[in-house]
Amino acid sequence: MRVQTNTFSHLSFIILALAFIAVSPYYFSDYGMDIINQIAIFIILAVSYNLINGVTGQFSLEPNGFVAIGAYVAALILLSPEAKVDQFSLEDPSSFILAIHSTSFIFALFMGGLCALILSFILSFAVFRVRGDYLAIVTLGFGIIIKLLAINFPSITNGSLGLNDLPRYTNLWWSGGVAIVVVLLILNLVYSKYGRAMKAVRDDEDAASAMGINTFWIKSLAFGTSAFCEGVGGALLACFYASVSPEQFDFLLTFQLLIIIVLGGLGSTTGAIIGAILVIGGAEWLRFLDEPMNFFGYETEALPGLRMLVYSLILILIMLFARKGIMGDKELLELFKFKRKSK
Repeated sequence: MRVQTNTFSHLSFIILALAFIAVSPYYFSDYGMDIINQIAIFIILAVSYNLINGVTGQFSLEPNGFVAIGAYVAALILLSPEAKVDQFSLEDPSSFILAIHSTSFIFALFMGGLCALILSFILSFAVFRVRGDYLAIVTLGFGIIIKLLAINFPSITNGSLGLNDLPRYTNLWWSGGVAIVVVLLILNLVYSKYGRAMKAVRDDEDAASAMGINTFWIKSLAFGTSAFCEGVGGALLACFYASVSPEQFDFLLTFQLLIIIVLGGLGSTTGAIIGAILVIGGAEWLRFLDEPMNFFGYETEALPGLRMLVYSLILILIMLFARKGIMGDKELLELFKFKRKSK
């Protein structure tokens, strides 16, 4: 019965998501479609980040590093050798960078995720030797190092100038389609025996280890899955903006994702989706507050910054009245089942 219920809920989610993607161009402007595209990409990043931070309980601050890896790998694959020669002005591109090229967007997405996955596997031997705040510091340093490497190796990344004129492959079918796959992947992982082991590590790592769970392997699995999805999200982000630069991947990106998963509820995939919609979509919807407004015939002046003030107050109020986030650690389907039982 549980398998049938999960299958039905997953099919319902796929049908509703695909239907929304299909009808969106008829109801939203180009600007609106860009916002929805960003929301879909941030759903990918938030859901995957929530796996390591919320489900497994490892206070990691690494997403900006893996997103940057995915973005740069995809950009270097998709740019032609001629375009690289034209753009690399600080130093000539290395022979290896000139040699890698493909026009396949799927290949670029996969390689962006794979490179992030390989790096996460190497890092796991170092970062999981510590816990708690020390883990946060180590992973924060990793994100900073990736940004500094992107700036200081101009023969590979074109330094601070970044990479431009990328093919803008990312549309809602790509970002929305990948978001559907990632959400289903994470949900199936969370509800599997590995997901239960991740929650055990989150609740009490020493007790989980005493019960025979290989905590290092479980944390590495969550870390690697999260990194792969974040790398794919970074590749989508690069081909959405059609450019890549080190400034796009500073700690502000990690902080934004942290706000999303805490707002939605740590450990809840549904909460991460809701948080991405509210944080990315809400910030754009409130943009009218920065512009001149008419109140009952009285014309106000433009107030730049009012949008962020109101936006911050809304976030504070939500967190005051929902201490564990909007969804807590529950999924939407679990709440629906609870209501049915209570009746």
